[in-house]
Amino acid sequence: MPRILVVDDDAQVRTMLKLTLEREGYEIIEAGDGTEAVAAYDSEQVDLVITDIVMPEKEGIETIMELRSTNPAVRIIAISGGGRINPDDYLKWARRFGVEHTFTKPVDRERLLAAVSELLTTETTA
Repeated sequence: MPRILVVDDDAQVRTMLKLTLEREGYEIIEAGDGTEAVAAYDSEQVDLVITDIVMPEKEGIETIMELRSTNPAVRIIAISGGGRINPDDYLKWARRFGVEHTFTKPVDRERLLAAVSELLTTETTA
């Protein structure tokens, strides 16, 4: 069963993502910020990371950079509801750091599931 690390400081968003992904048969590991995410990634075998961008402690871009430095092949989906700037601007930065898919909040369930499926299929056949 593929394992997905879901990173978001909003517990409701994490719960929504967790329930959506578990219904599709994925095992979910949760983290409330980038610091927790890096620790979870280092201690768990994870097939995919879905991370928010604007978070306390360690923001998503910093988290992406740190995960990429330890594993350049890590599969990542970034999500953002914005913050001080438009969410699309944050997501442009995420794409510059190699994030495969980006979504603005609220996340379209079907598009997210399609992206997850694509990345996990790509990873298993690569």
